[in-house]
Amino acid sequence: MTEDDQFSIEDDRPSIGRALQQARIDAGLTVDEVTTSTRVRIPIVHGIEEDDFSRCGGDVYARGHIRALARAVGLDPDPLVAQFDAEHGGRPSPTPAAPLFEAERIRPERRRPNWTAAMVAAIVAVIGFVGFTLFNGADDGGKGSHVAEGPAPEEKPSPAKSTSKPADPKPDPSDSAIAAVPKDKVTVKLSVLDDKSWISAKSHNGKLLFDGTLLKGESRTFQDDERVDLILGNAGAIELFVNGKKVEDQFETGQVERLSYTKGDPEVG
Repeated sequence: MTEDDQFSIEDDRPSIGRALQQARIDAGLTVDEVTTSTRVRIPIVHGIEEDDFSRCGGDVYARGHIRALARAVGLDPDPLVAQFDAEHGGRPSPTPAAPLFEAERIRPERRRPNWTAAMVAAIVAVIGFVGFTLFNGADDGGKGSHVAEGPAPEEKPSPAKSTSKPADPKPDPSDSAIAAVPKDKVTVKLSVLDDKSWISAKSHNGKLLFDGTLLKGESRTFQDDERVDLILGNAGAIELFVNGKKVEDQFETGQVERLSYTKGDPEVG
């Protein structure tokens, strides 16, 4: 097969939207059913099926929506995402992370105490004291010097020893964070560290707690008596704390995650 034949076959393949629409119809699914299973809004689903990705909010979100819709209708998402990258200039190169710490500045060396000057001052003081004593002795006719005695200083009572116990050491910050959240509830805190992310949060009975987009630097906290269900768009941009503990799962940029958390140690339901 020549290179021209390969390009001809690729040109004959259906568009991303057409492929997703045909797979949805073949699977006997409606747009409402796909929206319910993927949490991708109806106008966005219609737009993608018409190859209009302007409603997605950017290429990162478009890739996540394509993956979610492809899985819902039974397609392999990787070829569709590769086709999207080829048609939209390719996946952007990752931005190098900024240095975590600046180089420590060189501190000026502390001046050492001048022991020579101190010793000279002490010798001068001793010589002065001896000379003063000899001078007073000569005035007394060699009878010897007498040191004038003043009233004895009053003895101050020594302060009573403190009987209070030393302060307890402060708890570790992570332990304090765990103790700060109520143990009889599920507490989930989300913070967007980079870019932006679409968030959906529900209580155990299906009540919608939040549905919207958080920008970089914004945070939200959710609580429920039994369980909190989450859908995270662009999960790689989110820092997640559950019941006072940081969730260490490594989420990818543009990845859509569906998570559930209950009381105690954070565990994905």
